[in-house]
Amino acid sequence: MSIVVRPAADFEDTAAVIGPKSPTATVCWCLTYRIPSRLNNELRGPARGEYAAGLCRAAVPPGVLAYDGDEPVGWAAVAPRADTGFARSRKIPYVDDLPVWSLWCVRVRPGHRGKGVSHALIAGAVAFAREHGAPAVEAYPLDNGDARVDLTMAYPGLRKNFERAGFVHAADTTSVLAGHPRVLMRRDLR
Repeated sequence: MSIVVRPAADFEDTAAVIGPKSPTATVCWCLTYRIPSRLNNELRGPARGEYAAGLCRAAVPPGVLAYDGDEPVGWAAVAPRADTGFARSRKIPYVDDLPVWSLWCVRVRPGHRGKGVSHALIAGAVAFAREHGAPAVEAYPLDNGDARVDLTMAYPGLRKNFERAGFVHAADTTSVLAGHPRVLMRRDLR
């Protein structure tokens, strides 16, 4: 299997990975941390997908997609931290004033897990951020040690996967997800 990672400029492919099975369902569409909470709460059903489609058409797409051949098999959300909810977070601290990018969601479609897709997504998201001038990329993964993680709640990624990708622990956070603390990991691109 050869995984290729590309910007998430194709909405249909993005929808195949992060969209709902039912078009009227209200799912995240990876908007929760990307848009103001008021707008996030107002967007329901198909309006969420329409908003995501607009992001895919933007000059800088909302993240990256992993492909196995022509099939989209994974997604990673990455954007400047200043443009996300992490800019206002009380639980995820700032390390310094560097205009970092945040990588907050790594998702691999069922049937493609355990094949290195998440590693390719992390590397692809870092490359995407670098191409758009990011001096560093931060992630806020679960620090689960060897404990199992519910796959539904594993979207921020796992600390060990970010360590393998060259990220280093930069700070502890007060954020806990699915019973696991989240840590701030950083990869310097300068």
